[in-house]
Amino acid sequence: MPLCCGLVKIVRTADRAAQLCGGLRANGPVVLVPTLGALHAGHVALMLRARKLARKDGNVVVSIFVNPTQFGPKEDFARYPRTFARDRKLCAEAGVDVIFHPEVEEIYPEGFSTYVDEERVSLPLCGKSRPGHFRGVCTVVLKLFNIIGPDVAVFGEKDFQQLAVIRRMVRDLNVPVKIVGMPTVREGDGLALSSRNAFLSAEERAQAPVLRHALLMARDTLYKKPAELTRMVKREIGRARLARVDYVETLDAETLEGPTARTRELVIACAVFFGRTRLIDNIRRKVSEK
Repeated sequence: MPLCCGLVKIVRTADRAAQLCGGLRANGPVVLVPTLGALHAGHVALMLRARKLARKDGNVVVSIFVNPTQFGPKEDFARYPRTFARDRKLCAEAGVDVIFHPEVEEIYPEGFSTYVDEERVSLPLCGKSRPGHFRGVCTVVLKLFNIIGPDVAVFGEKDFQQLAVIRRMVRDLNVPVKIVGMPTVREGDGLALSSRNAFLSAEERAQAPVLRHALLMARDTLYKKPAELTRMVKREIGRARLARVDYVETLDAETLEGPTARTRELVIACAVFFGRTRLIDNIRRKVSEK
């Protein structure tokens, strides 16, 4: 039987999650919010949106699983924060009905050897700098879709490429799940909320809003050429002494390829290290804008 925290049911196995959520679908929509845990106000916004989409009779499911296959060998899997007690409280306050919180062995049992690769949208940006990352993302998300069977899944737009990759996977594999994107939630100084912000030193945290500042400049500048926008963002980020650029690129927002004459909207995306902590952000700009 599932554990309970207030009105939130907590399930730890795939079989029980599938059984429970299969029964819930008879009452109304099931809306999934996949997370790595270490929840913050950005996740709460996703859960509140999911609650509205589920309506009165539907159910909201949050998965909390630090997925090892999307972390590279030199990345922060071991130190990624695990804050389940706090996460559970936030879920309850946001009106979540079920938390799926499996162990690694439940998702990747002994002998696991099947993975999902998206081979186009995943290539640039984080796909280039974090090889294998999106294979891990696609695999775990498709597993969650198969286990939970949601009607809708909600993702944040801060991870713009992740959202694009998941939409492409759902389209290409005919997965019957509607994907809903939510705008990035930010601190008062513009820094995108992220669980990794907790790793920043006081000085790094003070300089980190340069990402948002640089992207806003690129969105609002009179310059139009993608190369000019990319150079501007790199230059502005470079003014922060502790920032180390992983990438800055300006791409077609739909295809995540180089802009063409048919491009109607650009995405300017960046990944920047402050010490060991890697932050990402993005902004979109209509091609016709000045």
